[in-house]
Amino acid sequence: MISSLRGRALHLDSESVIVDVGGVGFAVAVTPQVAREFHVGDEIVLHTTLIVREDALSLYGFRGREELSVFTLLLSVSGVGPKSALGVLASLTTGQIADAVAAEDDAPFRRVSGIGPKTAKLIVVQLAGKLTAVAPNASPVSGSGSGGALAPQVVAALVALGWNERVSTEAVTAVVADAPASATVPALLKLALGHLGPARTEPRGV
Repeated sequence: MISSLRGRALHLDSESVIVDVGGVGFAVAVTPQVAREFHVGDEIVLHTTLIVREDALSLYGFRGREELSVFTLLLSVSGVGPKSALGVLASLTTGQIADAVAAEDDAPFRRVSGIGPKTAKLIVVQLAGKLTAVAPNASPVSGSGSGGALAPQVVAALVALGWNERVSTEAVTAVVADAPASATVPALLKLALGHLGPARTEPRGV
């Protein structure tokens, strides 16, 4: 794993930088903000992660460990690939990302190119409770309660009961906003099932 690079900038554009490390040029995908910080010939230090695909090995670089950690978390969300995750970080700071997730607000993510409404909701639900440690500068959100942090467990429970992930996510997103701060997983599950209604039960995968 290539976890960091230190070298001289050989080439820069709005989406990548080529870093000369001991005579070897590494092409690294970066956000436009990072690319604008440097000029050809500058020494660059980047925190990186290597994404391995069947047809390519791609490096993604960040100025800080915080951005890299958020990038990695975004990749854990269903439907978010490296380019989309980088697009989120190009549009929002790590603090803004954490604030949006804590507030259960998917609007900032829907404005990112390549992120659709369903994926935006999944980012909010699947990253709930995971960003505090990696984005400590996020603003606390009053009244957000514990529902957002418990949402992934509730979605998983609904999927285990036979509901598909899309329907489960939509139901949980709808109920956690109004749930009390003391709500538990069983309580949220009951609310979500009530929201879905017995007449709407679907077999898994529909």
